[in-house]
Amino acid sequence: MKEIQGISVISLTPFTESGEVDTDSLRRLTEFYLKSAVHGITILGIMGEANKLTEAERQLVTETVIQQVNGRVPVIVGCSATGTHQSVHFAKQAAKAGADAIMLAPPTNLKNLDLVLDHYRHVAKATDLPLVVQDEPTTTGVILPPPFFGRVAKEIGTARYVKLEEAPTTVKISRILEESNGKFGLFGGLGGMYFYEELDRGAVGIMTGFAYPEILVEVYRLFQSGDKQAAREYFNRYLPLIRFEAQLGVGGMAIRKQIYKLRGAIQSAYVRPPAPGVDQRTLEELEELMQFLGLGRK
Repeated sequence: MKEIQGISVISLTPFTESGEVDTDSLRRLTEFYLKSAVHGITILGIMGEANKLTEAERQLVTETVIQQVNGRVPVIVGCSATGTHQSVHFAKQAAKAGADAIMLAPPTNLKNLDLVLDHYRHVAKATDLPLVVQDEPTTTGVILPPPFFGRVAKEIGTARYVKLEEAPTTVKISRILEESNGKFGLFGGLGGMYFYEELDRGAVGIMTGFAYPEILVEVYRLFQSGDKQAAREYFNRYLPLIRFEAQLGVGGMAIRKQIYKLRGAIQSAYVRPPAPGVDQRTLEELEELMQFLGLGRK
């Protein structure tokens, strides 16, 4: 069983200009991630537009990435769905394809936390793969308070990691570590905006789709080496780009896809509808910021 830590990049799902899954770009993107020295790859998350894929496309993305990675880093497969039977099915398919772990968010708008826990329990029984609990209230509409994670730690043996997306992630990291007696490996999120602070609170890494994953890899390396001051300075240098990318209201995913296209990792920046676009001025601002920070396209 591979340990998951460090930078587990949330993978895009590249499409052609006509909206079909672009497997050639997906393979190229996967190699791009690996050359950036990421420690893991997470697929079929929100960043991967999993909710816009057919079941056959989900399987295609899963098999393509796992085959391309070929065991070099752990691959975590998102199995979130509105129904428990769906998530169980996705978990079994992920295990069959060779995934190293599964990630699961609560069913959308399910406010009864007893039922949420039951959902996790059923999916965990479907496979012995490590489970990443995805805490993403903005999309799911479900708030998971720290005591909930204490229950998960006690009742679900395969639940070993948590991906946090509820601000302030720093405070919640401390609370979950307390409630779970340190059982979970905690990953930050929120586009990477608080990565240094999350590490300093005890996170083992981050799961985000930031389009310069090698920057986060270096922050993590410096922090793990004990040079926290250098890690903080390096992180803060690139924080303006991390913040710019996280403009969800103007199409954060579209911005990231534009960057990956500029960097030659994917052929098209197409985002499946419904999705906000990015205007020309925003693209110009992006180019200006990349130049200001001295960031090349490759």
